[in-house]
Amino acid sequence: MAKKTIDQIEVSGKSVLTRVDFNVPLEDGQITDDRRIRAACATIKSICDRGGRAVLIAHLGRPAGEGYEKDYSLQVCAERLSELLSKPVQFPSQDCVDETAAEAVNAMSDGDVVLLENLRFHKDEKRGDAEFAAKLGSYGDIYCNDAFGTSHRSDASMVLTPKSMAGKPRVAGFLIKQELMFLSERLESPERPYVAVLGGAKVSDKIGAVERLIPKTDAVLIGGAMAYTFLAAMGIEVGASRVERDRIADAKRMIELAAIESCDLHLPKDHVCSTEFAERAGDIETFDGAIQAGYMGLDIGPKTQGEFCRVISRARTIVWNGPMGVFEWIPFSIGTQQVADAMAEATEKGAISVVGGGDSAAAAAKFNVEHRLTHVSTGGGASLAILAGDPMPALDVLDEG
Repeated sequence: MAKKTIDQIEVSGKSVLTRVDFNVPLEDGQITDDRRIRAACATIKSICDRGGRAVLIAHLGRPAGEGYEKDYSLQVCAERLSELLSKPVQFPSQDCVDETAAEAVNAMSDGDVVLLENLRFHKDEKRGDAEFAAKLGSYGDIYCNDAFGTSHRSDASMVLTPKSMAGKPRVAGFLIKQELMFLSERLESPERPYVAVLGGAKVSDKIGAVERLIPKTDAVLIGGAMAYTFLAAMGIEVGASRVERDRIADAKRMIELAAIESCDLHLPKDHVCSTEFAERAGDIETFDGAIQAGYMGLDIGPKTQGEFCRVISRARTIVWNGPMGVFEWIPFSIGTQQVADAMAEATEKGAISVVGGGDSAAAAAKFNVEHRLTHVSTGGGASLAILAGDPMPALDVLDEG
């Protein structure tokens, strides 16, 4: 999936319409994690340093799509980006396609940066409206996609806007380049043993990745709530744990596929459970094997932690997508922390470790190991889509490298 990148084209005197991922978490109007903004800086600096004009478009949160909403304004992102770049970032309007926004783009000088307001203030962004996409496309001489976290979606700015710019360069930014290098190229010919660690709440979210990874890997470790659908498929009592009954047949099929492909499929052998889905309420017990009625599994138990860590310690390539339990709550955080630490230790001994974004990236940050891992993705859904081999229309439309 090699794509032409922003450093391979001339940008001097040209407007580079750059789709970035500034969908950052906010609390009381303040950014609590600016990793996605920092990740876009290399591409923006490359454009500006070479005399280009960076016209940035992005979304934030899930506004209603009926117009401006203060709580979802990108102005706070413009202010943070200005600090990171040590230069002004223009933020001209409360609408990304009104006359004020267009005038600001037309008035840009070489080296300037403009961030336009939240694309999702328009329903046309999510529903993929061609006219809206073309308005965005009119802002650029070049299209650059550096929004990996949204690259599995078919939003107007991701697919129809670059299509509307046919005949103009359509390239990837440095973040996309890095993501593809680790999630696609490095994992296509991995050094072995190759281990996949999958967790999270739902089998339905991960089944495509499980099916594609089993034939490629030497071992697959499954934790999180999704493990209980697999255990239920094996006839093991899981108490009140979350089970997707409509996915039991899929789980059985994956268990059979692992046997056919000689892939070691590891499921939890013991479980940290509670009678309540809460951090500090309910009775907490650890069960070996079957889970008692009325209890739900919220983390892998100590035996499973040891087994998973031993497998990880022997790996030379590791990909991780999804936590082992409710890691945000202290009583159920140990399994995910143990896996994160084991991956960091394996990396320091020479393994390649690739972490999907979303909760896995949040866990790596929480347990202070992200700097000890090879690559932590900025996009959970996008990284999962690549692992599952799903279509990526936002990347397919870019020029081949």
